[in-house]
Order: sequence, then structure tokens, then C-alpha cells
Amino acid sequence: MAIPTQALSQEEVKLSKEEIQRYSRHLIMPEVGMEGQLKLKRARVLTIGTGGLGAPLGLYLAAAGVGHLGLVDFDVVDNSNLQRQVTFTTADVGKPKSDAAKARLSALNPSIDIQSYETRLTSDNALDLFKDYDIIVDGTDNFPTRFLVNDACVILGKPNVYGSIFRFEGQATVFGYPGGPCYRCLYPEPPPPGLVPSCAEGGVLGVLPGIVGSIQAMETIKLILGTGEPLVGRLLLFDALAMRFRELKLRKNPECPVCGDHPTVTKLIDYEEFCGIRGEETPAMTDGIPEITPKEMKARQDRGDDVFILDVREVHEYQICNLNGKLIPLGELPRRVAELDSSKEMIVHCRSGKRSADAISFLQKAGFKKLWNLKGGILAWSDEVDPTVPKY
Repeated sequence: MAIPTQALSQEEVKLSKEEIQRYSRHLIMPEVGMEGQLKLKRARVLTIGTGGLGAPLGLYLAAAGVGHLGLVDFDVVDNSNLQRQVTFTTADVGKPKSDAAKARLSALNPSIDIQSYETRLTSDNALDLFKDYDIIVDGTDNFPTRFLVNDACVILGKPNVYGSIFRFEGQATVFGYPGGPCYRCLYPEPPPPGLVPSCAEGGVLGVLPGIVGSIQAMETIKLILGTGEPLVGRLLLFDALAMRFRELKLRKNPECPVCGDHPTVTKLIDYEEFCGIRGEETPAMTDGIPEITPKEMKARQDRGDDVFILDVREVHEYQICNLNGKLIPLGELPRRVAELDSSKEMIVHCRSGKRSADAISFLQKAGFKKLWNLKGGILAWSDEVDPTVPKY
């Protein structure tokens, strides 16, 4: 079944001569044809995120002739994005992603309408942003936004084309389709904060979002055309290293608090609180772990203070850059804690300050007292003290 579009009626939409030539490889396929291409032209699709997954997704939807694209993103283009976010070029670094993506997609297909929203998706604006679109495509990388997208889609009755990536693995499915499961049927509760690392912490192979984002684009187009078998009730898992796809069956949970028979979540909530996150606060702030700024640490080093530096990143991160501290990866800390002197004052750091806060929490329980967390980690050190230290 095709998703009903909210755009112009079929009588009001036509393809120009130039569009017929552009989409000719679609038009000669009986599964698409003129009728299907007009469905694509009338369709309204909102993508949440224009980065890793959103890059191939936006490019292929624009190229396919989806007539109305919405792009939601509040971030700016960074050098570290260019390894996988193929919408952007080096010249886009520092620009808002939503604006840079709109310019790129408009250059690819000037015959479609593209609306960019340079804003963070929140419980206050999600329903207003979603209501005028037929399909929502989730290209986000954090649990609060995924739960928010899901709940907003279920409340409004919009399909949610979902994808996620991490290192060499990806997932894709369609949530919120009539009769099908939603995200909360798969994940009733968010994982504990910090349990699942982000791509910024764990990395992602640059090609992977191209594969998973393209699958999301394919599913979106199938929903618009009303053809094929969409990934409803099926979670597609991809292992890039093994080059293997496998599939898990998903069932709609009749007890689901959002899409079940007797829903208890009927309006959007505070998803940061639901996921155990308090805005932009770091664990060091919420748990009362003592912090030291990069400038304060540098001043103590310049004075010659006897302070021990502990680096809890991974070996491959240490090889990228380091502050000449002792390397004990966080996962190895419990069995190597005897290598540390509890009588010494210690500054613990990682890439951004999160893992080091977890390390300090462990060390405090082990009896260590004189501990400081380097606020912002090695990223902040590069920004505030030594710009020759590469950021990654």
C-alpha cells in the first residue's frame, strides 16, 4: 500500500519535458512509470539529520525526484565529517549542515522543493515539523532523539524509516507503519547512559552510512510507490566485515506504551530525562566528580607540580595524539589498577571527558582520593592549550 501524500492532487502535478528526460530510466520501468514518478513528485519526506545517514539518503531522494524534501539539522560541517558525509565538501567546513545540504541537493535537482530547518529537534517542535510531511526518515545517532522521532511519528500516524550505524555494523527497518511495530516495541527502555558509545567515541567506517542510508532511501521510495515488500516487522542487520545481511522478525507489542492497544504515552515527553541525560551536562558535572580545565592543568605542569596523568583511551587513539600520560584503556582499568599509586594526585583524561569521568568514578570506589577529570578531554586541550594536537 502506498503512503497517501499531502501534496497537490494528481491532476495538478505534471512532469515537464526536462523532468521526463531526467527520470527516463524510472519511467520505462513498469513498477514506476509515469504514475509512480508523479507519486514521487507529490511526496513530502522529512529527514532528521543530514550527516552520515542523511547524506546518501538526501542525495538519492533528491535524484529520484521526491518533490518536497525537509532537512532538519542544527550542526555545522566539521573536517571529521568529510570521511563519510558525502553531501559536503571541504569548502563547506564551518557552514550549517542544513544549509550546505540544501545547496548541494538543489544543485543536484533544481526541480524539487527543499526546505531546511537549522534547529535541534525537540519535544516542542517535533509535531509541528512532522505534520506536513508524509514520511519521516531518522538518521540520528542518539537515543533521546530516536525515541522522540518514534513517539512523534506514532502520535501523528507517520511511517518512520529507521537506520543506525556503528563501526562496521548497521541496521534498518520501518517503524510506525499501520499494523507494524514501533521503535519502543524493539527497545522498550533506553540503555543506561554511557553503555552504548557514539560513533564519535567508537568510530564508523566511512562507507557504512552510504550502504545503510541508501537502504533507507530505497525503503522510503518503496513506501511512496506502494511497491515491493517494505521492512515492516523486519529488522535488517548488516555486517560489513563479513559482508553479510541477516534479518530479525519484529512484532508489534500490544502492551507498547506508545503504539499498543492501550497507549499510556499520548504526548511528547522530556526525552533527555527519559534516557537519563540532563541536557549538555557531562557525567563529571552530574556525579560531582572534580574537574580541572586544560588551562589549569597546563599551569600546574608549568609550575612543575607533581601530578600524574592517566589516559584511559584506546591504544589506537593514543597513537593519533597523546599528552604523554600513562595509557590504561578504561576497559583494562579494573585489572590494572594496581599499577597506579593511590597516594599521588592524578589527572585523568580521554577524548572528551566522558570515559575519564567513568574511570574516576571507578577509582573513587577503589579508594583513590586525589583525582581530577580533564574537562572536555583532549579535544578541549587542543582548543584551549595546544592547537597542534590533532582532534579526531
